[in-house]
Amino acid sequence: MRLSFAPLTPDRWRDLETLFGSRGACAGCWCMYPRLSRSAWDAGKGAPNKRAFKRVVAAGPPPGILAYRGVTPIGWCAIAPRDSYPLLARSRVLAPVDEARVASITCLFVAKSERHRGVSRLLLKAAGAHARTLGLRLLEGYPTDKPKGQPDAFMWTGLASAFRAAGFVEVARRSKTRPIMRRTLPPRR
Repeated sequence: MRLSFAPLTPDRWRDLETLFGSRGACAGCWCMYPRLSRSAWDAGKGAPNKRAFKRVVAAGPPPGILAYRGVTPIGWCAIAPRDSYPLLARSRVLAPVDEARVASITCLFVAKSERHRGVSRLLLKAAGAHARTLGLRLLEGYPTDKPKGQPDAFMWTGLASAFRAAGFVEVARRSKTRPIMRRTLPPRR
C-alpha cells in the first residue's frame, strides 16, 4: 500500500475537512474531545469544535498527521505531547504510567472506503517521525480491544491489534478493554 504522510499544517486544513466531512469525523468532534471538558465538548459539537480545532492547527505545532493515497486524504492520527490532552489528566483508566515524557496518540480516523486495509497501522508507524519533531522518543496510545458488534466509528482511539502490529507493547491496563501501549523510537543515526 503506497501512502504518504504529512503533518496537519494550516495549508492542509482543507484536506482534513475533506477527510472528516461535515460531521467532523464523528458526532461533530473535530478531534477536540480529548482537549476539552465533557461539558465544553458537548456544547461545541459541530461548528464550534471545528473552529476550535482550526485555531489549534493555526497555533502549531501540527497536532497530528494525515495519510494520503496520491493527493486524496484518507487517514488521520492525532499526536501531541500528553499534556495537550486534559482528558488524559482526568482519567483514572488512562492516568500516567510513570513520569516519562510521551507523545500521546488520541485519535485515529480512516475514511470508510479505506478501513480494514492496514491504514491505521501505517499511520501509527508514521507517527514516530512526527513525535521526533515534537522532541519526543516515546509514543503512547490508548486503544481498545474491539468488542464484537461495535461499529468502527466508535474505535476512534484505535484498535490494540493495530498498535501491536505497529510495534507498540502494552505497559498498563486498568480496564478490561483499554490497554495503555507504548513504542520507543530508536535514537537518530
